[in-house]
Amino acid sequence: MIEEITRQMQAQRALLEILSRDMPPLIADLSARLVATFKNNGKLLVMGNGGSAADAQHFAAEIVGRFKMERRALPAISLSTDTSILTAVGNDYGFESIFSRQVEALACSNDTVIGISTSGNSPNVLKALELARQRGCQTVALLGKDGGCIKNACDLALVVPSSDTPRIQEGHITIIHIVCDLVEKALFA
Repeated sequence: MIEEITRQMQAQRALLEILSRDMPPLIADLSARLVATFKNNGKLLVMGNGGSAADAQHFAAEIVGRFKMERRALPAISLSTDTSILTAVGNDYGFESIFSRQVEALACSNDTVIGISTSGNSPNVLKALELARQRGCQTVALLGKDGGCIKNACDLALVVPSSDTPRIQEGHITIIHIVCDLVEKALFA
């Protein structure tokens, strides 16, 4: 067990080294887009499936509640959390529409819509980002592997270059925490 624990921690450290080398300009870009969104009275809509749904919920909670600073609430909605909407839309329109239907109902052109997908190929995230882009929203994706088909369907793609889902998710939550910190500092410092 000790060897396996050490191996996994070394894998995480190696990935963080790659992210610290390649990701800062993209994280800064995402943070600036969110700052502009909130300054323009827009909101964040964020979505994902499975563990990425949990990350979407976590992201929205940090934005609405607070990250580190006492401040006013900022508008963010996780599209992964309303079970009545998810099951009704999934039943009536299909699983691929669970997020796009919410984007249709909630998104305005001054919003930022973020999709999280470790594979980069989640059909429901792709469909929602395509609709958000058509509506004039800023579209961003947190992805894994090679970015999949979602990489080219959004304005900004942050791809964690790994095929190991836990490492990808760790990269995503690191990015989310840095973005939350930068957004708070930019708006409230």
